[in-house]
Amino acid sequence: MFNPYFLMTFLFVALAVLGALDASLINLQLLPTFAGLRWMRVHFITLGALTEFAFGILPILVAARAGLPRPRIRWDIWLTLNLGLLVLLIGIPMINAVLITTGGTLIFIAATLLMAQLARMLSGRTDGKSQTGRKFYIAGLAYLLLGIIVGTGLWQGWSVWLQIKVPLEVHIHANNWGFMSLVFAGLLVELYPSFAGRSLAWPRSITPIFWMMTVGALGLVLGPWFQSNLFSVPGLILHLSATIWLLINIIKPLVGDRKLWTPGMLHLITSYVWILAPVLIAPLIILEVPGFPGAGIEQNAPQALIYGWVLQFGYGMIPLLFRRVFLPDSPSKLGGNWFSLVAVHLGGIFLWAGIFLHESQATLHGVAYGLWFVSMLPIAYELWQTIRNGVSNIQDQASSTPTAEIGD
Repeated sequence: MFNPYFLMTFLFVALAVLGALDASLINLQLLPTFAGLRWMRVHFITLGALTEFAFGILPILVAARAGLPRPRIRWDIWLTLNLGLLVLLIGIPMINAVLITTGGTLIFIAATLLMAQLARMLSGRTDGKSQTGRKFYIAGLAYLLLGIIVGTGLWQGWSVWLQIKVPLEVHIHANNWGFMSLVFAGLLVELYPSFAGRSLAWPRSITPIFWMMTVGALGLVLGPWFQSNLFSVPGLILHLSATIWLLINIIKPLVGDRKLWTPGMLHLITSYVWILAPVLIAPLIILEVPGFPGAGIEQNAPQALIYGWVLQFGYGMIPLLFRRVFLPDSPSKLGGNWFSLVAVHLGGIFLWAGIFLHESQATLHGVAYGLWFVSMLPIAYELWQTIRNGVSNIQDQASSTPTAEIGD
């Protein structure tokens, strides 16, 4: 079945590739700076590629787990989401409040409709299978709604009457620690047995991990909302503990089996290193250590988080699920290769080096984005090959099916 979300995912991956190249050339002073593109590059990955991917795959996964037939494409959701993204693509570079608010509202409606679709699938279940991933997905989408409200409100002054002290940080935390973290965790617990060939180390730990991650994300949102570490610190501890527990669940069954330590598996696991980097630095920022580049970290760490963690997780997971949709008879294989693995991590190292070596920051950040650019090329090519082969198979099947003669 043709799924338009995956075509849009590929197009946004292509835009992310061009965005990284553009950032590299700007930092190397080979292209002029255009202010609106800084946040566009991030949104190509978050609201673009990974949101399209999530909207396309989550109904399929939930239906399969519930023993239901593959759901039909909800064209109302697809159209609302993509109209919203199109309006944002116009509004963000122009910094036009009306267009940004319109785009955000449309995406909010699409996410609400998707949440309702996933929730309804519970009543239509035909077997007793547990819904391990569904609760992660719905909670993640709830945080996406919050992130949209706060992000859109940045341009309408909503943060004043909502009494949000640091609205941009609330927006980022809701999207990263809420939406992305929970959806990624749901995909891992749902799909790990299929691509690893074994179960998690402690399957019963999934429920406490879910609640720790969900409540932890709430603390990380409320912290900048009230500008209080009374929320941020417990939230960080809960969220980080849940994340480490999940990673141990994944790593422990792999110990001693070298053939499973593929580039794709390493993409998924080592992407979480880039969550730990800002976490380890956070106490030094809070304590305002003299000479420590707190402002530089707050400005650039989100870029490393998006490219190092969010995008790299997609390197492993998106090609896997593309194959399931376009080439269902092919082996279950995570995406990525050794080149993409090394290049994406080197990009993160160079970006962090640029934060501390201020005099060389532009050059180091230019190299970082250049490395991220080349790391995306094999992933984009892998996705294109999967789409091309899948479409070719559909065409071959159609051409081999007998058709009635005209007039019969």
